[in-house]
Amino acid sequence: MKAHLHWIRDEEHPMSLDSRLWGKAAGLGKNARGAHRTHPLICHLLDTAAVAEVVWDELLTAHQRSMVVGALQVPDEEARALAAFWAGLHDIGKISVPFQLHRNGPKYADGELLAQELSGEQGYGFAAGAAQDRQSHEAAAHWWLTGIFAEIGYPSSKRRPQSQLSHAVAQMLGGHGGRFHPVVHDKDSRCLVARHPGLGTGRWEEQRRKHFDEVRRVTGAKSVPQGRMTPGAAVVLTGLVILSDWLASIDEEIRARLRQDGWAGTPEDLDAYWQIARAAAPRLVQRTDLFGTGFARPDPVQCAGGTSLVASVAGQLPDLVADHGPGLVVVTASPSEERTEAALRAAAVLGHAAHARGLFYALPTGSAADSHMAQVHAFAEQALTGPWRSLLLHSSSRLKPAEAAKQWAYANAAGDVSAEPGEEWAPTANSWLNSHHRALLAALGTGTVDELLQAVMPVKFNVMRLFALSGKVVVVDEAHARGAWGQKLMLRFLEWAAALRIPVVLAAMSADRSVDAMLAAYRRGAGGGKEPIVQPRRLPAWSFVDAQCGGGHLPRQPAVAVRASTLSIEVLDGVPCEEIQAALAPLVAAGSGRAVVYRSTSAEAIRTFRQLSQDLPGLDVTLVHEQMRNKDRWQRLAACRSAFSPDGGVSGPCVLVTTPMLEHVRGLRFDLVVSGPAPLVNLLARAAQSAGDLPRLVVLRADDKSDLDDAALVRRTDMLLGAGRTVSLPEEVPLLLDEVYADELVDGLGKAAARELQQLDNRRTVRERRATGTAGWLEVPGPRELDGDLGLLSRDHPGMEPELLSRVLGEEMVHVVCLYPGSLLQDGVLAEKLVLDRKKRRPKQPGQLVPYLIPVPRRLVDGVAGDANSAWRGMAALKTVLRLNMTPEDGTWVRAGERHRFRVSELGLIVDQLP
Repeated sequence: MKAHLHWIRDEEHPMSLDSRLWGKAAGLGKNARGAHRTHPLICHLLDTAAVAEVVWDELLTAHQRSMVVGALQVPDEEARALAAFWAGLHDIGKISVPFQLHRNGPKYADGELLAQELSGEQGYGFAAGAAQDRQSHEAAAHWWLTGIFAEIGYPSSKRRPQSQLSHAVAQMLGGHGGRFHPVVHDKDSRCLVARHPGLGTGRWEEQRRKHFDEVRRVTGAKSVPQGRMTPGAAVVLTGLVILSDWLASIDEEIRARLRQDGWAGTPEDLDAYWQIARAAAPRLVQRTDLFGTGFARPDPVQCAGGTSLVASVAGQLPDLVADHGPGLVVVTASPSEERTEAALRAAAVLGHAAHARGLFYALPTGSAADSHMAQVHAFAEQALTGPWRSLLLHSSSRLKPAEAAKQWAYANAAGDVSAEPGEEWAPTANSWLNSHHRALLAALGTGTVDELLQAVMPVKFNVMRLFALSGKVVVVDEAHARGAWGQKLMLRFLEWAAALRIPVVLAAMSADRSVDAMLAAYRRGAGGGKEPIVQPRRLPAWSFVDAQCGGGHLPRQPAVAVRASTLSIEVLDGVPCEEIQAALAPLVAAGSGRAVVYRSTSAEAIRTFRQLSQDLPGLDVTLVHEQMRNKDRWQRLAACRSAFSPDGGVSGPCVLVTTPMLEHVRGLRFDLVVSGPAPLVNLLARAAQSAGDLPRLVVLRADDKSDLDDAALVRRTDMLLGAGRTVSLPEEVPLLLDEVYADELVDGLGKAAARELQQLDNRRTVRERRATGTAGWLEVPGPRELDGDLGLLSRDHPGMEPELLSRVLGEEMVHVVCLYPGSLLQDGVLAEKLVLDRKKRRPKQPGQLVPYLIPVPRRLVDGVAGDANSAWRGMAALKTVLRLNMTPEDGTWVRAGERHRFRVSELGLIVDQLP
């Protein structure tokens, strides 16, 4: 007999809750009779409600709670109960035919579905086609809850349902799978089953109502709120529901709470289970490693006349924040450790005032994030209180952010490597946070700006990103370094940040119209006026916009430059390799000096490294570029920070050969910077690494420019610099940047040269307008444009493919891992690690590959299929990892295809496109 006691219906109580309706089954194992174990739906709903209570109490900031309380217009305790009640309803759409009778649902030992018996019982019948209804359980919750909330008195509207709370809460809960669903209009809500027969009638409807009533009774959410769902409340409640569901769905924890056969789900059973769920909830939330993090009170700083940028921010910002509350701080100065420190000081002030629970530091590239992590970590040790966890968040770390952080700790460990370097702050690889969608919740994150921009793009779990950031301070370094796409999306992010009262610090090289636009966007999101707001053009400078009313504020005593200098720029026309050697020869002759040489590609950097090593034997040559294995790049960057710091311990002449990846790296000092052609802003960023009162930059006019650089700006820069010039730092930097864009630059040019420049400018304008237009089409609406419809945050556009998202976020990268005969990797560390474990029947973690990944632009490997086997292809995390089987050839490792040839050595990967 297949039926168990808990599968026997109580015919005398037709309205009793049916505990046979299952909510969780995957990962719960089988019983002694070989049938899948299941977790009753009502238990999962109560699990989630109990976790939501702890999330409300322990993880939400005071401001996050206040946004919900203010929107619902109920006291804090009632808002807490409502949040738990709503979280408990998130999966009520699982009481539907397609879900309960899904072919992959829990089964008996003979393969028959456990729930199959339902279809034969009176009241559980369903119309033809109901089982094939493709409506998801998330959408089913949205559709059904809209009507039931209206029934119990939540405000509703037939004409504009999205404007009222009954629909807003239902739509919010329907989005717990990462995407909101379109508005359910009155004509659809009056005939739900006709539109979606999978919802079912009879006992299906009866059980939805019974589960609804019991969750409401147990959680004590008796109040009927009369408020509205504001964008801020929607973000916080969506995040609370999704986070609570994730935690309540941990397999091993569910197994500890499974009910015995015969558990009927009576009111007494539910009350007893509620106590079990409540007792387990704190332990579940503790798994996040998010408890107890905050900002310490910054030490007071006296602001004297003629103060430095750091002292000006630290001395005057606290008073502005005390008077007006947290908001946006914009710091404009040449790239330097001082600017980074000023930005972090501002973050500490804002974080303490906002009672924030962490910080996210965003940079233009993954390499820049790698290089900044040490300084961000040092800041956190002083500024953050309580336990905290740090993750590395960019495309090269996305498989397993904690694995990347741990490997970064190995690379940066000073002296002897301990058993667990960085164990006090880098979580273990199996941490609950160690996944792409959860990682942004970590108290400390260092990563790329695209992690922010995805919060305002219609990608899955975009609102979860906004929720994670709404409890933090966000620092964006090189805020305008992502081109027209990134600029447009950054403005939308800043609108949302202001509406959510997220404290933000922006750091940029110089003030211009794009920086003014960012100030205006934050002000707009905060509800400020439309009058223009301008960042001071002098350097260094900073300004403040409060999030309370969008008011702009300037320091009483402007910052001044600590030290002025004169940058000497020399433009050379000779053969690049010869000019490089000629520029470095004086260092070799003097027996001392430090230089950096920027090449346009990784292949050029490797070639230059080999030439210099051979032709200048007295020169200590170091190489670092992006197409190295992650762990090799991290180790070399750590070594560079030690060797080329202002007080670095190198002796004798030395040179670092690199690519544009290094221009955002701080803390490096050189006597000479050599670079190929590049836009002026990039050249100035590289020149900022030149030390002393007389910094030197040599530009190789005949060298190749990077494929990513705009040809018009490179040409304008070349015209502006001529044979070379001197620049007074920092006062002439804004003037120089304005000059390179000026229309007057074409004056005096011959007709042919002027026409060529005009054509290049026109192409740039077209590209920028196309990019801005596409980004505007792609971005989600601003908080004031939603008009109550959360579905606009998840809308799909025709043609919105992953490739388009990648182009918006910057050059699309793939990750290559090279495999060698006899082992998965060259050193055999991961031999057979990704083969299915036949005893446990569970695959190994692909995150172990993170140290061995090599990031490569997709344009270099278009058309390469790779050598993945079936096990590899079956892992979702490895879909963007290009596996290459290498063979030995002439002392190196090679993999040749129809159009590409890959060569890998200890110097990194070179991709040759074959004719």
